[in-house]
Amino acid sequence: MSSTFVGARVRAVRAVADEVRQVELVPDDGARAYPPGSHLDLALEIDGLPVVRSYSVVGAAPEDGAYRIAVKLLPDSRGGSRRVHGLAAGDRLELRHPTSHFELDPRRPGYLLVAGGIGITPLVGMAEVLARRAAPVRLAYAGRRRAAMPFVDHLRGLLGDAVVTAAGEDGERLDLAAEISGLHPDGEVYVCGPPRLTDAVRACWAAQGRPARRLRTETFGTAGRHPTEAFDVEVRDHGLTIHVPRDRTLLAALHDAGVDMVWDCLRGECGLCTVGVLGDAPVVDHRDVFLDEAEQQDSTRLCACVSRAVGGRLTIDTGFRP
Repeated sequence: MSSTFVGARVRAVRAVADEVRQVELVPDDGARAYPPGSHLDLALEIDGLPVVRSYSVVGAAPEDGAYRIAVKLLPDSRGGSRRVHGLAAGDRLELRHPTSHFELDPRRPGYLLVAGGIGITPLVGMAEVLARRAAPVRLAYAGRRRAAMPFVDHLRGLLGDAVVTAAGEDGERLDLAAEISGLHPDGEVYVCGPPRLTDAVRACWAAQGRPARRLRTETFGTAGRHPTEAFDVEVRDHGLTIHVPRDRTLLAALHDAGVDMVWDCLRGECGLCTVGVLGDAPVVDHRDVFLDEAEQQDSTRLCACVSRAVGGRLTIDTGFRP
């Protein structure tokens, strides 16, 4: 697939659940086939900065020449969901054709798909492919509110009683241990959702002695384990203290204060915007995929584009030396 951006037209926008909109995008050079579980990149402008945001492609193939993405409006997002929800039919933007780091292995004797909230989007195409092959598959789908869970009817039409849903507002929870125990010993699980869901699946998977290589996850680097809140930061090497509002990233607040930083992806992937954390730090909500688990536990560094402090004042060193 091409690594360059191409022009695209918004063909249609429609609501598919509460606060979830599906956007159909027609690239100027034509839509292409892609593996289920793929995502595409959109080039957007947010808060005056050019950014790239990635969204899972819905469905196993383009529909009438268009890619489909479904985006939930998130109050704690970095602006991408608000920008996408503002799109209308006829708008122009640039995209990068779909690619995948979450590909479905076609050789397994059984499959379990686990989704949390908008994490259902990459799994729709997988369900379509597996249903077409009549492969043994179950789908476990959790959400906070039933009305905010898109594609349930479509998935039940594909998989019937093999779809189980759980809505938090109704006091329902997925029985992950039972779902995993019912999977073929050589089967695979594909998980997409918030960290608490992927952590729970990993724990159940390990507890049942399942091989780690058969557990596939789609990681959203900006999903936090704590609610988003404002915090203060002492920038030791610049001799100033700044406030980071709830709706701004640390990187954006540093930029607003005139602190120059090197950055690229703005998704917590490249590591260019990492800063040192000094002293007794408050809880750091690491929302990146650049630092490994041990580095995140040590919390001596954080990625300023996505990660945040929780419950205290943060002291950092950006690496500036006069």
